[in-house]
Amino acid sequence: MKKTLSLLVVFLFAGTSLLWSHCQVPCGIYDDHARVVAMLEDAKTVRKAALSLEKTVKGTDVQSTNQLVRWVMNKESHAQAIISSISDYFLTQRVKVIQRDYVQRLMDHHAVILLAMKAKQTSDLSVVDQLEKAIAKVGTYYPPAASK
Repeated sequence: MKKTLSLLVVFLFAGTSLLWSHCQVPCGIYDDHARVVAMLEDAKTVRKAALSLEKTVKGTDVQSTNQLVRWVMNKESHAQAIISSISDYFLTQRVKVIQRDYVQRLMDHHAVILLAMKAKQTSDLSVVDQLEKAIAKVGTYYPPAASK
């Protein structure tokens, strides 16, 4: 029993790295367009957080401070999700040197990363506007499956 439990624990820990690296396995089950839609949703959340921060910062009570921190953390995590989608998924698997427009694709994806980083650093809605436009531009490379 002890040996079986030990093997199970080893298997679970060994399998964890396989589970986390799943999206870097060329299994082909992912919907690129759905990931773009998810990034646009993340950008909308960044916008909502920026707007909410503007309202919440006026409060001086503990509850306002708590909400302020929560909105900042929310904005950070959604901007980071965009960065992760671009870098961990699109740049590692979908943008390839053999593509005729490789340099343009690289610049467009990089622009999203930079704008998401700026969105983490500020609550300027013009940055969120630019981020949404940059994501939409990247989205042109990944149309819905029915459009292919």
